Amino acid sequence: MQSRFVIERIEARILDIPTIRPHKLAFGAINRQSPVIVQLWLRHGACGFGEAATIGGPSWNEESPESILHAINAYLAPCLIGQDGGSFGRVLTRMDTFCRGNAFAKSAVEIALIDAVSRSLELPAYQLLGGKRHDSLPLAWTLASGDVRKDLEEAQLRLEQKRHRIFKMKIGARSPADDVAHVSQIARGLEGKATLTVDVNQAWDGSTARRFLPQLIDAGVTLIEQPVAKWNHEALKVLSASLGSSACIMADESVCTPQDALALARDQACQVFSLKVAKHGGLLRTLQVAAVAEAADIGWYGGTMLETSIGSAASAHVFATLGDQHHGCELFGPQLLVDDIVTARMPIVDYELQLPDGPGFGIEVDLGQLERFDRARTGLNAVHIDLGQRTQP
Repeated sequence: MQSRFVIERIEARILDIPTIRPHKLAFGAINRQSPVIVQLWLRHGACGFGEAATIGGPSWNEESPESILHAINAYLAPCLIGQDGGSFGRVLTRMDTFCRGNAFAKSAVEIALIDAVSRSLELPAYQLLGGKRHDSLPLAWTLASGDVRKDLEEAQLRLEQKRHRIFKMKIGARSPADDVAHVSQIARGLEGKATLTVDVNQAWDGSTARRFLPQLIDAGVTLIEQPVAKWNHEALKVLSASLGSSACIMADESVCTPQDALALARDQACQVFSLKVAKHGGLLRTLQVAAVAEAADIGWYGGTMLETSIGSAASAHVFATLGDQHHGCELFGPQLLVDDIVTARMPIVDYELQLPDGPGFGIEVDLGQLERFDRARTGLNAVHIDLGQRTQP
């Protein structure tokens, strides 16, 4: 094969990086993040990095760091060695043929490939994804300590630093009434200073959502993420219609594939899609979901799986190519970690994440940091989410 982009080698590893504080969700809390980092070499020498991160191991969906690592090492890497990496679509088709599903694993490999090809061309990755339309994006921060005082102190610091003025609250672990009271206190403390959104993480049924979402909106919430189970399109449709223009319903777990996006658009079941590169299966398939959103007049939001700067930069590059009907992004994963694996993080200026313009995804990986957090070197065990942090209503 004469292509300069022939794939020569692919390696993957699991890292274990503590978080700066417990990150509480509806289904538990995490104190450590375990991304899978992929390193891919092209035959002529260019090297790229990719990442797939889950939240709480397999608690968010079917894939875990361990299953992602196995899928890459046992199936995806062997089927791609010697293939033309410059044909991105053909690479995706080949991965689909050899390994069904496993969107997170495929995403990590695809990110590494696009990074390597972009670097070999000495171009920023967004040039291969359609060209950028944004130099920066408003950056949200999640308040997930579960404590009103701590959350307000954290928000105030972020405002003073001019890092964030969009705040998301993770709810659903407590009773709905307690969640509303908690959000209301935060909203009063931030009134006139910031935009407030909530993520229910599928914790409510339709009737609970119909009862309590208006109270959250009255408190000042403007964007509500995945209030019901991912399969419950009918409830999303009813909520979207009943709330009118008072707030937007955002689908997250409900929208993974372009087919999911089409079904939600057809049912008018939400006003916003939360885009996450890993759940869509890579950068190219994120573009496909975003295209459905644009065609259906649905807004988009740049979501995160709490990646390091590798996955965050990859996401930033694809988000930068999308249209103006957006609600910002939440690529704050690197800030939630005690340390990162790059020499310099993407800068945040006046509340907005700045897009790196260097070759590939515009960041440089610190190989020493990879070794420092490598699970194989440290001998750490698999990370399990602390389900004991959930309080039953």
